[in-house]
Amino acid sequence: MPALRRGLAVLRLLAGKAGPVAAAAVARELGLPRSTVYHLLAELVDAGFVTHLPEERRYALGLGAFELGSAYLRHDPLERLARPVLSRLIERTGHTAHLGVLHGREALYLLREQPRHPHTVVTEVGVRLPAHLPASGRAMLAYLPPAQVRALFPTRAAFVDRTGRGPVHLPALRGLLTTERRRGWAVEDGYVTPGFASVAAVVLDHTGHPVAAISTTFRHHCDTECGQLWPELAEPTLAAAAELATRIGGRRSGPPPGCHSFE
Repeated sequence: MPALRRGLAVLRLLAGKAGPVAAAAVARELGLPRSTVYHLLAELVDAGFVTHLPEERRYALGLGAFELGSAYLRHDPLERLARPVLSRLIERTGHTAHLGVLHGREALYLLREQPRHPHTVVTEVGVRLPAHLPASGRAMLAYLPPAQVRALFPTRAAFVDRTGRGPVHLPALRGLLTTERRRGWAVEDGYVTPGFASVAAVVLDHTGHPVAAISTTFRHHCDTECGQLWPELAEPTLAAAAELATRIGGRRSGPPPGCHSFE
């Protein structure tokens, strides 16, 4: 079992790097003896999960790791794991619940669960929306590095407007993301559809990267932005996101100390 844990730690480390890594760096970051790391790497190379680049004296993920990842995606695991979580969420709130992911600068809806008497909303499964508008999109954007957010929204032209509400330029978006990450959940009121509001919480993987968001959508009409936060709905939505993160082996979200600012 210790060898298995160490082998998985090597794979996770390689997966989290932007390029190939030297064995010495693997040993240093994992706190393992070099001889142990070379043995682990040799076994992983033989199994096809790691590739050795002899000219560079470095190691990278191999075809076996890609095949496992592809098989994982074919099984639609995120939706399967999220469906019962969303069902329990709507039992608590009585409102529509969604699972969304980031796709470029858009939020893509993978799953929707509705109460017995649902309202008609635009967020059908397969719908894409500009990620800066729905609460689910911003819940995920708030956990991206500021440079990546800037690359996704380089100019005002990237800020699509649906209802006349929501951020219309990068400084406004940065301010929202900083506030929402510190608070722990995102809110939108009429940004997507007039007469509807939502709260959302991010789902993080084991590295702290946002892989999805869970949102609760409900009827709410206000002639101007009312500034409501709906903590009574945020609490069960946060709990649902934390449950899904646990189910995928991820990390709990929330306003961590020293979180980065988008300002």
